[in-house]
Parts: sequence; structure tokens; C-alpha cells
Amino acid sequence: MQAAILVPALQIAYKKHTQQAQQGVSMSGVLTMILAGGEGTRLAPLTGVRAKPAVPFGGNYRIIDFVMNNFVNSDLLQIFVITQFKSHSLMKHLSRAWRVTGLTNRFIDPIPAQMQTGKHWYLGTADAIYQNLHLIQGLDPEHVCVFGGDHIYKMDVRQMLDYHRHHNAKLTVAAIPVPVEQAHEFGVIEVDASGRMIGFEEKPKTNPKTIPGKPGFVLASMGNYIFEAKTLVDVLEEDAKQADSKHDFGHNIIPGLYPSGDVYVYDFSSNAIRGESQSSSGYWRDVGTIDSYYEANMDLISVEPPFDLYNKYWPLRGYTPPVPPAKFVHDEANRTGQAISSMVASGCIVSGSIVYQSILGYNVHVHSHSYIEKCVLMGNNDIGRGCRIRRAIIDKDVKIAPGTIIGEDPVLDKQRFHVSASGVIVIPKGAMIGFDKAE
Repeated sequence: MQAAILVPALQIAYKKHTQQAQQGVSMSGVLTMILAGGEGTRLAPLTGVRAKPAVPFGGNYRIIDFVMNNFVNSDLLQIFVITQFKSHSLMKHLSRAWRVTGLTNRFIDPIPAQMQTGKHWYLGTADAIYQNLHLIQGLDPEHVCVFGGDHIYKMDVRQMLDYHRHHNAKLTVAAIPVPVEQAHEFGVIEVDASGRMIGFEEKPKTNPKTIPGKPGFVLASMGNYIFEAKTLVDVLEEDAKQADSKHDFGHNIIPGLYPSGDVYVYDFSSNAIRGESQSSSGYWRDVGTIDSYYEANMDLISVEPPFDLYNKYWPLRGYTPPVPPAKFVHDEANRTGQAISSMVASGCIVSGSIVYQSILGYNVHVHSHSYIEKCVLMGNNDIGRGCRIRRAIIDKDVKIAPGTIIGEDPVLDKQRFHVSASGVIVIPKGAMIGFDKAE
């Protein structure tokens, strides 16, 4: 979601804040808890063997890498990653890509669900933090950042933290404008001229409150919160006592807290990162469905991408195995290895074939006379000779037999594969397509 408009009330509040805010605010006393336990059912079959934050994205990354980069680049390095569903792939990735060693009071620790408060897994987002209150109390931070682990965006979290401190807020919620027809997917916020939250409704089904002067948009919560630590502990302990609670930040914690007048709203589109173009301001994608995931990948390969992987001032770390550089081989008539308007990761071999407007993760081998168009290949894929594949997401470790055609016959595709609402074909991890054995 790209916030092309500023909310008038938040624009006033942010302007006042930037005029008054002190420079060089200390980042000490800040603990981060990233909610990365999402089951991601709408992203199936990509989540068949992994949690949503562990789904590969953009050739070199996992979805969780983007929020991790936001905190590391913001120099906020006291991070707990809360996991739950199908966490092995995520835990393995975190151990490889996100290790902090030798620095006092700096850590990135994955925290698996452990039934700390009874024989039940996490009952909701708030309960996930409540079951780990001992981690907060043990460190005694001043502020706690509670962020989701499954969105694609860039954010200098220090700017939101500065805003939170300036307003002496008990809670600050990051927000963006979204089209009113999407309001049912978000927590919808009302805000006054000072930036204070004065209304909140979680995923309204009818008549959502629109932005004054912008009737086609609502102000939506991004699910990114900064709490005063004492407030967070108090509200979670009280919520845990309520038998009828959903133990969820959107359904219970925010509605119970904002009437006190100490909840503020941070305008995400005001977040400024050095080296980013104006056109990328406010870029945020909830890649919760196959179609949104596919579109966000395609955003990366445009000539002027709205989400730029190449900003040297905001490096994007991930994990790539120790593999050789990509290579393109054969230069003959009708047999030239080439990739056009595409991204190709290390270890790939494009052998006498054409890759067009696609993303290839590491260790993909596309054999001669094949044609790949508008596809996302996650890695360790082998595409046989003479294949034609269009508008497909191919998960890791998939092998496709020579001569296979995918994406040209919608009826046949739906018989053989999972196909999204917009017609994107998804081939699950480890599938063997077109061989004698059952697919």
C-alpha cells in the first residue's frame, strides 16, 4: 500500500513535532518484539511447510528480513522474534542471517511458543506478548516496540520512536491511508489535529470512518506499535484476566487504551530515509495473499521500482548460501542465454534460454530453449529444456520436466495446480512436474 496522500490532521501534528523535536535522542532502553508466528493460511500453498514470515521474497530474502532490516538499520538491536506455527524454516533462517555476537546488550533472539501461562498456545497477538512478559520485565526497558513480521516496507523506526517520546505517549500506532474498500482488512483510526487517536474500529464490515476531506480513504493501522513499557505490562495483565477477550491488540488493547487520551498516531508516509526517491514514500505491502505477494515481487523489477533494493544508505541483509555468481551461457541463433527486465540471484545458470520480467532465487537452472515470463522462482529449481512458463510462482526445490507448458491453458492449469483469483499459478515446494511419477 503506497500512501500517496497525507492525512491532514497527522500532517499538522507531524509538522509541529519536527519543528520541536530534539536531535540525537538516545535509543537506549528500547526493546523490540517482532510477531512472527503467523500461520498465513491465505498465502497457501507457500505456507504449507513454513510460517508466513519465512516465505522467500525477492530472490535473496525472506519476508521477515524487511522488518529485521528496519530495526538493524535503525540501530535498535535488542530484538526478540516471537514464533509459533511451522517455525523450523524461520528459526533456521534467523540463525544464519541474523546473528549478533560480541556486543554487550545487543541480541536478536528467536523465542518459540512455550506455553508459559498454561497449556495453550498463543490465543492472539496480545497473548503472544503476555506469555513473554518475563522477557520484558527481565530487561526493564523504557519503551517496547511491537511490530509485525510479515510486511514489505522500509521504516526508520527511530523517527517513530522520537515522535512517541515527544508526545509522552503511552502507545503510538503507525498508520497509512488505504482505499475505503479495503477497510475491512484493517483497524480503522480517527485522529485529531494534535495526532491523538480519538476513534478506533477493528476491521469494520460496514460504514468505516473515512479521512476528513478524503472520502475514498480510511486511516489504517499498520500493526506496528510503540508502547511505554509499564503501560504495556499493565494492559496485558488486565487483558489476561478477561475471559471474553480475544487477547488481540486490534480487538481489545487499542480500543481499551485510546479513550485515556494518551494514544497517538504516527504518519508512516512522513518517514524519511536517505537515498529514497519521493515516489517510494509510504510504500507498504501486506503480502497476505498470493496475488498481493506476486504483485509485490513484480514491483521490484520495474525500471523505477517503488521499493528499491539498491539504496546503499539502507542496506537490505538476508541470507544467501555460498554459491558461485550467476552465469548466462550459449550465444547462438535461437539459443542465447539472457535475462531481460529481471533479477537473477547467485548460483543461477541461464543456459540458452530467455528469462523475461521474472525473479530467480539462488541456484536456478533454466535449460536451453525454455522461456520464463513474469514468474517468481524461489530457488533450487531445475527447469527442463523447451519449457514455457508464464505468471507462475515456483517454490523451492521444484523440478519441471522438459517440454512442460504452464500458464497458457487456464483450464488445464486449474486441474493441475493452485491458481489465484487473478490467475497466478503456484507450484508448491519440492514438486516434480511433468515426470512419470505422480505430481
